[in-house]
Amino acid sequence: MEPGRIAGPAAASLHAPPHRQTQRKPEMHRAALLERLRAEPDSWDVIIIGGGATGLATAVDSAARGYRTLLLEQHDFAKGTSSRSTKLIHGGVRYLRQGRLGLVTESLRERRLLLRNAPHLVHGVPFVVPAYSWWQQPFYGLGLKTYGLIAGKDNLGRSKRLSRDETVEHLPTVNAEGLRGGILYWDAAFDDARLAVTMAQTAADLGGLPLNYMSVRALVKRNDRVTGVAAVDVETGEEFEFGGRVVVNATGVFEHTVRCMDDPNARRFTTASQGTHIVLDEKFLPGRSALMVPSADDGRVLFAIPWHDRVILGTTDTPVQDRELEPRPLETEIEFLLSHAGRYLETKPGPDDALSVFAGLRPLVRSAVGGPTSAIARDHRVHVSKSGLVTVVGGKWTTCRRMGEVTVDRAARVAGLDRAPTRTQALRLHGWVERATDGFPDAAYGADGDAVRALEAGDAGLDRPLHPRLPYRGRDVVWAVREEMARSVEDVLARRTRSLLLDARASMEAAPEVARLIARELQQEQGDEWAGAQVAAFRELAQDYIP
Repeated sequence: MEPGRIAGPAAASLHAPPHRQTQRKPEMHRAALLERLRAEPDSWDVIIIGGGATGLATAVDSAARGYRTLLLEQHDFAKGTSSRSTKLIHGGVRYLRQGRLGLVTESLRERRLLLRNAPHLVHGVPFVVPAYSWWQQPFYGLGLKTYGLIAGKDNLGRSKRLSRDETVEHLPTVNAEGLRGGILYWDAAFDDARLAVTMAQTAADLGGLPLNYMSVRALVKRNDRVTGVAAVDVETGEEFEFGGRVVVNATGVFEHTVRCMDDPNARRFTTASQGTHIVLDEKFLPGRSALMVPSADDGRVLFAIPWHDRVILGTTDTPVQDRELEPRPLETEIEFLLSHAGRYLETKPGPDDALSVFAGLRPLVRSAVGGPTSAIARDHRVHVSKSGLVTVVGGKWTTCRRMGEVTVDRAARVAGLDRAPTRTQALRLHGWVERATDGFPDAAYGADGDAVRALEAGDAGLDRPLHPRLPYRGRDVVWAVREEMARSVEDVLARRTRSLLLDARASMEAAPEVARLIARELQQEQGDEWAGAQVAAFRELAQDYIP
């Protein structure tokens, strides 16, 4: 088979292996991908179920090795937890406190790789721990010094003690009453949904086929071995059957649903924990430094993080039984976050100050010893069933690349694929630029930024803001539909842009214009009827983001 050709930004640092991949122009257009699926239903080496962080990382790793890779997501990429994280790429300060040095070391190494491979989406952030007791500076200072020593050459900056004045300089709105000083250390922040879309684009650049709104309804078996999946196009109802040499279950908190397709008596591998976050105006914490509370009332680490000209408060750790695509923040969680923020900020935020609230469910590897979910580390696990279904659970955004590597290693052995080493450690993700530019939101597009801005030249109306309180324009909507497989108002306002998180009320008001632009791009025959239904559905969803 002739060598593959890798197109797009990923080609800058990766050569295709001389097997499996066919020459193909990368596509992120759903209609074209569906035509390819119809033409090649049984040609897949690796079929991945789930389009969150883990599934997408697995798809990138698999496609980069030259395996014919298909990823199917029942809704949109990063619809669930992967778009509702605390927005941190970090080693995990609390894991250090728990003595989990291996996880911290791995996470810090992966942090460095993400900073190098996606500089347009991941960036270093100074964090400050305010000290109000005499013992806090030496105690937390020693721990954070150890954190930096573990990072070694991967450290983003030296931790150091701060005087009272220096602490206020970094955190201008910190509660100054009784403040003695602080400790500064470095970690990284990112845009989770944008990174997910970028990973889907990278998989496509490498010849893989990532497809949203394709729901897997059953596993296909022959001779008691999993040999493919039966799926349905959520948009049209068209049914498909895809054959593959191995199937990977990367569905996060929904792993049990897929495992029961394989074995009705399968037990759960995961415990679900809800993390809730509150988005505030940047006036509550101006500047570029984040605030870290090392031990809240429940023992968790809490953060106030500057993000996209807003401030994110998070997070909680609440065990939940129900596993929903749209988990709702609890009133007790909101009160918990606001009360803690009020202890450390000079202006205590209230419910009316929340621009948006959101929650995600963590797929924690089930602990055999029990205890609170906050004590469960974000380790991952890969399991192979008797029929050959590969399931990966646990982990976190920071380590998703490593999870993808380990999962593909295992899947390749199950499928008997030609051995190929991982290539993602040095793989520049789609849109990579040598030096990230300032200026939200354009910086998130990376190398695609010029093409996004060029849309305004062809349609003067696309330069208009979607809403006075949002940083996005019509061009962002058109680009999301044309180049990033956005299919709905929710896709655009919740994930391609982050409007729903930045200001839920403003996003509701922007919805009609977004629906009009999407309908035009998709050439919806229903026109106003389709747009009206989309706006109504989004506004109903957005109500749950308003406390």
